[in-house]
Amino acid sequence: MQEAKIILTAIPQFNGEIKNRPALVPREMPKYQDLLICGISTQLKQYIPNFDEIIAPTDIDFRASGLISTSVIRLSFLTAISHKNAMGSIGEISHERHRRLLENLSQYLIKNGA
Repeated sequence: MQEAKIILTAIPQFNGEIKNRPALVPREMPKYQDLLICGISTQLKQYIPNFDEIIAPTDIDFRASGLISTSVIRLSFLTAISHKNAMGSIGEISHERHRRLLENLSQYLIKNGA
């Protein structure tokens, strides 16, 4: 599975329920090629400014994303999964959006690290 792809996978929810959800693959992890993923939600109230990304039908890369409505790509909802748990790709985001998300995450980790 390539980075910047939007996949479908079973994601544990905060309430313990497991749902098949779209998720972004920001990075493939070393050695075992597990996928670092972040959840995607239509609950825009979960958006964290200057961290997450909102992708909307007016965005250039929305059609290629495979999403059906305005959604938030949630960097604050990260997990790692095995390749075999990805049900397949539904689309992808632009290289520019992918780069911004990685930059937001890395800046957060650097700035808030010990």
